[in-house]
Amino acid sequence: MIPFSVLDLCPIAQGGDAAQAFRNSLDLARHAEALGYRRFWVAEHHSIPGIASAATSVVLAHIGAGTKTIRIGAGGIMLPNHAPMLIAEQFGTLAALYPGRVDLGLGRAPGSDQATSQALRRHPGAGDDFPQDVGELLHWFAPETENQKVVAVPGAGLQVPIWILGSSTWGAQFAAVNGFPFAFASHFAPQQMLAALRLYRERFAPSEWLKEPYAMMGVNIFAAETDEEATLLYSSRQQSTLAIRYGRRGLLQPPVENFEATLDARELAILEEAKPGAIIGSRKRVKEGLAKFIALTGANELIITAQIYDHAKRRDSYRIAMEVREEMAAEAKRAA
Repeated sequence: MIPFSVLDLCPIAQGGDAAQAFRNSLDLARHAEALGYRRFWVAEHHSIPGIASAATSVVLAHIGAGTKTIRIGAGGIMLPNHAPMLIAEQFGTLAALYPGRVDLGLGRAPGSDQATSQALRRHPGAGDDFPQDVGELLHWFAPETENQKVVAVPGAGLQVPIWILGSSTWGAQFAAVNGFPFAFASHFAPQQMLAALRLYRERFAPSEWLKEPYAMMGVNIFAAETDEEATLLYSSRQQSTLAIRYGRRGLLQPPVENFEATLDARELAILEEAKPGAIIGSRKRVKEGLAKFIALTGANELIITAQIYDHAKRRDSYRIAMEVREEMAAEAKRAA
């Protein structure tokens, strides 16, 4: 059975604040570590009131200090927002603090709107420089050479695994031709998922980092003891989806009973587009959904996200997902 990992956005829930979000994320990371999840990644987003992970490397230092074995990483760093040398120094620092545990996922989107991009001093064509930025980052991670005038300290010579993130076929192609592992954001962009996977596998070129293609797929899992409770929990995510689409800013909202009944046809259509990237329900439905998703994608790994308002319910959802995984693994072993 393929490994499961966690993607956390450090959600700030209505009635809470960033400090509580960070405490919850560390608690979730410890919970995931105990359950057997492989990685705990956080994502770079800016100027979004409900997401506290803007200073991604700082959050990862917090998570790393409170855990022991789980891999920690960025899912991801939006590289055109930064000087590559600074990212090499930041993740070199993390690798020195937590050796053998750090991943660096890279994306080319701004992780923000246009006004915020300007505040970050990101120029309009920054995404076009992504290939050059990745090459520069690899330079700073390479071992120091004789007479090298500028060195990333720490960073130079450290083996920090790099992943390419994507929500389209562009990232898939870049990851393929350069021989990087690929993480696809099917949890929010399921429409291009299969095309991106096919392109990645068909065009993959072995590299010094990776001999065969390795695809990790994002998936929303909202698991509970009953289908009805899981549907209720999912309504917080649905509210976030609509808020993003309509440009509304706010914190993660409490769940709403019969939420879809309050919506018009256009809003329902928006939510329907997002459903292929979500598995919602009791253990039975989660098991069926996981089996279908894994068979459809041939994923090497799943990275699970769950924007659930109640932190205890979020913990329960990740626990149920891992228990389902273990059940599926045991069934596969018996069948072998």
